[in-house]
Amino acid sequence: MSQADSNSTVNRWRRYEPSDAAPWDLPRVIHLHRRAGFAATWREAQRDLAEGPARAIDRLLAGTARIEGILPRFEELSMRIGDAAVISNDADRLKAWWLFRMLFAPDALGERITLMLHNHFATSNFKVRDLAAMRQQNQTFRALGRAKFGKLLEAMLHDPALLVWLDASSNRKGQANENLAREMMELFTLGLGNYSEQDVKEAARALTGWSVTDSAFRTRPQWHDDGEKQILGQRGNFDGSDLQRILLEQPATSKRVAWRLCATFMGENVIDDAALAELATGLRDHDLDIAWAVETILRSNLFFSDANIGSRICGPVEFIVGACHALQLFDPPPSTLLLAEWTRRLGLDLFYPPNVGGWNGGRAWLTTRTVLGRANFAAALVHGELNLSPVAPDLQTLARQAGRSSSLNESLAFFNELLLEGRAGKAAMSSILKKVRSSAANDRAALPNAVALLLCEPEASLA
Repeated sequence: MSQADSNSTVNRWRRYEPSDAAPWDLPRVIHLHRRAGFAATWREAQRDLAEGPARAIDRLLAGTARIEGILPRFEELSMRIGDAAVISNDADRLKAWWLFRMLFAPDALGERITLMLHNHFATSNFKVRDLAAMRQQNQTFRALGRAKFGKLLEAMLHDPALLVWLDASSNRKGQANENLAREMMELFTLGLGNYSEQDVKEAARALTGWSVTDSAFRTRPQWHDDGEKQILGQRGNFDGSDLQRILLEQPATSKRVAWRLCATFMGENVIDDAALAELATGLRDHDLDIAWAVETILRSNLFFSDANIGSRICGPVEFIVGACHALQLFDPPPSTLLLAEWTRRLGLDLFYPPNVGGWNGGRAWLTTRTVLGRANFAAALVHGELNLSPVAPDLQTLARQAGRSSSLNESLAFFNELLLEGRAGKAAMSSILKKVRSSAANDRAALPNAVALLLCEPEASLA
């Protein structure tokens, strides 16, 4: 029995079991990978369809779901690319390094969780101006993304990039700077409405003396306010470690973590207050274990419900990396420098969140400018313009390897299943076929434009 089956959340978060009403079918396989990873290749999807949901989810949780695009000695290569990016002091190269990981790391779910945490503990190099520190923070997210939240929070409260971002070194006895204390409460743990302004002031006093010197965490005892403090109803001579303990004990923290996970893996208006509260209770029962919560969500009936499928607007990174992976842009791979530029155009500039609250996500991803940008990206993808030397993907071969004929109708139907869970309707498909046939010499020539138009359908942006 898995952890997800042995707790109080077996009601609303009960385990998904295939049924006539909710069969384990190809759309649910594609949904799982689009939501919890970065899409699936056809072979990956067919393997999971044949072996069932338990095995498919097991592989995602274990970081072994990908079977295509796997590079030998990946971690060693990633380390070299990341080191070179830091040495170059070129932020675009660091963005490219992370996109390289998203494309080729065996653990797609781990990279999705890393992206989630980059938004939760939103830190911008615009102020930090230290690529080594930004990369270190990113690696911490990756290493502790499935840990207990207390361990992650402790690491973040000693993280040089975050401490610089939130002015920790300016927080001294008699000259308290409230930035770190406020964001700890508002964004990282409790959420608005669960603390007072006096709690923020007292928490800032507890954090005095925590600093960054030579890009490393340091404590400055002479800067620490060692007087008595009262925080969230508790009184004592608290320091930063005490503050962390107090925050982790609050029920609001488990609810905040549950909300962040549901915002990442669940769709809009799928989770009601009761389901969120139940997940938060389960988190408290499991010492805020993120791995437990992720498993509970991904194995749940709610996750595979019709209401959850196609109900979450995917962000720029998910849209871009998912399309590249599903269409097997592996050899030659796309330029991740170009992909980094595309994510920026679509509204997400890695390592440069707009503010301490991160990106709003959801419907905010789709503006007139970014919808046009997604269409332009789709065109660039199918025509090979994501490589420094243009190399177009062989779309017809992908369809043929999936057992489809070379006809445009069958090929487009295949890509509808692979990329959109088959959710583009007959009217949309007919319209695409009519448009591309009017301007192409033959079906083979028409297919790239047809796939590009398919990626412009609303369902392409709804994972």
